[in-house]
Amino acid sequence: MKILSSLLAVAAIALSVTSMAHAAATGPAKTGHVEAGGINYYYEIHGEGGGRPLLLLHGGLGSIDMFQPIMARITRDRQVIGVDLQGHGRTELGTRPISLEAMGDDMATILKSLGHDKADVLGYSFGGGVAFRLAVQHPEMVGRLALVSAGYAQDGFYPEMIKMQATMNAGMADMMKDTPMYKSYMAVAPKPADFPRLIGAMGDFMRKPYDYSADVAKLKIPVMLVFADSDMYRPEHVVKFYQLLGGGLRDAGWMRETMSQNRLAIVPNRTHYDIFFAPELPEAVMPFLDGQDKVKTWDDIVNAAD
Repeated sequence: MKILSSLLAVAAIALSVTSMAHAAATGPAKTGHVEAGGINYYYEIHGEGGGRPLLLLHGGLGSIDMFQPIMARITRDRQVIGVDLQGHGRTELGTRPISLEAMGDDMATILKSLGHDKADVLGYSFGGGVAFRLAVQHPEMVGRLALVSAGYAQDGFYPEMIKMQATMNAGMADMMKDTPMYKSYMAVAPKPADFPRLIGAMGDFMRKPYDYSADVAKLKIPVMLVFADSDMYRPEHVVKFYQLLGGGLRDAGWMRETMSQNRLAIVPNRTHYDIFFAPELPEAVMPFLDGQDKVKTWDDIVNAAD
């Protein structure tokens, strides 16, 4: 268990045996591949809801399957487009380095190829980084954005996490053969032998420092941040992220007159490694993505009683 826990932390992912169970979820209505940026991406379409579709992006070393435990709730009133990111799940790794910026552009290409000019986006961890870059680089294509356990800068991680991430390399692949990451990859990957290359590519990606603080202010769309109360991100980073978005800077007023359009949720009794399939996640995020911002004020309640 010590080895598995360390690997989970080093990879900066959130994946568990429970999350990968293909249980109680409706299969995709459509599957296919779209070429973007030289990568042949696999996608799935779930649900038949109206309005803007929801682009769903998974965490590192995972796949669309990570969301199976909550897929039924997410697709209840929405059409959901799930994408296996570069080198993950059923999508090839290719020879291009792993890059959030490049994948942000790729997601725009995929949406356009599927006939969508705009979508709401829900991204978790690594997928949250891709979702962020999509919104920054193609703001006209994103309606509402939900980022789950995803920071805006490398120093948002605890220092020990940064050190552990720096050690990730292709040589660790053999150590991971008993993990759900390896087993799920082998079950669906177009080239299973690429697993060591994927681990190496993700290690190279995580060793590169990044700081997107200047880009946070560029987001003019409604954004919701969701973190676990025991996440791999420091609480100070979480608060700063929300403040950079314009939230948490002043009292909202008793009539909510100065309230930010953006939201922050801290899910209790959760970690980075289990928040993505927590039942509390869709209950918090879907109303926001659906634009259900209005709530009763104290004034409403008092007036209704008169």
